[in-house]
Amino acid sequence: MYGNIRIEQNQSGKPMPNLKENLGFGKLFTDHMFMMNYEEGQGWHDPRIIPYGPISHDPAAMVFHYGQAVFEGMKAFRTENDEVVLFRPDQNAKRLNRSSERLSIPQLDEEFVVRAIQELVHLDAAWVPKKEGSSLYIRPFIIATEGVLGVRPSLTYSFIIIMSPVDAYYEEGLQPINILVESYYARSVQGGTGNAKVAGNYAASLKAQMLAKEHNCAQVLWLDAIEKKYLEEVGSMNVFFKIGGEVVTPSLSGSILEGITRGSIIHLLKEWGIPVSERKISIDDIVKAHADGTLEEAFGTGTAAVVSPIGSLLWNGTPMVVNHGEIGELVERLYTTITGIQSGKLPDTFGWLLKV
Repeated sequence: MYGNIRIEQNQSGKPMPNLKENLGFGKLFTDHMFMMNYEEGQGWHDPRIIPYGPISHDPAAMVFHYGQAVFEGMKAFRTENDEVVLFRPDQNAKRLNRSSERLSIPQLDEEFVVRAIQELVHLDAAWVPKKEGSSLYIRPFIIATEGVLGVRPSLTYSFIIIMSPVDAYYEEGLQPINILVESYYARSVQGGTGNAKVAGNYAASLKAQMLAKEHNCAQVLWLDAIEKKYLEEVGSMNVFFKIGGEVVTPSLSGSILEGITRGSIIHLLKEWGIPVSERKISIDDIVKAHADGTLEEAFGTGTAAVVSPIGSLLWNGTPMVVNHGEIGELVERLYTTITGIQSGKLPDTFGWLLKV
C-alpha cells in the first residue's frame, strides 16, 4: 500500500552529539524524517525518507487557522544486547487513526505507519542512545496543508515523522512531584477532543500549567468540565491512585486520552493479582482517603515519563501529602518493570516489543 518508501540519504549529515552526555528532551533531531502527502482523489502517496529540515507551507494552510493537527509520541530503545526495539507501536498507529477520525483527517494504513517508523529508525539507528534512561523519541504527526480560508476539512495533508534522542523526561529522575488540582480551567469535555491526541488540547492546557508553576507545582490535576469534581488527567498523563490496597484510575469517559502506558499498567496490575478498577473518582474521594489514611500512592503515566509519582496534591490552598512525599513500592515496581522490558533487562512476556 502507498508504494515503496523512497529514501534520500542526508549526504552532509549533522554533527553527531555525544549521546552519553546531557541530551535534554526534544532539543536534538536526527539526520532524516519521513514524509507522505494526501490529496483528495489521489489519497495518501509519495512516501519518502528525506534529510531533516524545514518544511514550506502556504500562510493560508488550514492547520495554521483551524488547528487540524494530530500527533503521537513513542520511543525506540537500545537494549542490553544492542538491539533497537519499539514499544507497542501498533497501539500508537491505532490511536493516530482514532485522533484523525475525530478531526476528519483521512485514515492511514496502520501496518504501513509501523513500517515507516521502522524504516526511519533503522536508517538513523546510530542516534538511539545507550545511556540508561535515555531513548529515541519518535513524533509522528499529520497537519492540514490546503491553502484556503474556510472552516471545513482540508483537501490536502502531510504525514510527517521526526525523531529526537532524549534523556529521561524529568531531569531529577524518578522523584515525587507536587500537583495543583485545577478548579477553574478545564482540559476537555465529553463530546470534545479530550480522547484524541490533537494539538489544540495541549495549547489549551498551558494557562493552567503556568498557574501550577506559580504555586511551585510541576503539573495540574484536571477535573471534569461540567461538575468540577471528577478527576480526569494529570498534566498530559493518565492518573492512578492506590486506595486501601486497590488501584483506581478514571474511566475513559470520552474526555480522557487512552494512554498506551495506561493500558500497559492495567495489564501488569491484573497479571500481578493487584485489584485495579476504572471508574469515576471525585476529588472528594481523594480528600476522604487522605484524611482516613487509605491514600497510599498516586502517580501519572505516559510515554515521556513512563511513571511519575505524585508527592502532594494542592487542593483549595491545602497540600495533601501522599506517602510522606516518597516514592511508593508499587510505583517503583511498575517503573522498574516497564523500563526493564524496554531495555531488555526483563523478558518481554507480553510481546510488547518490535525489533527494528
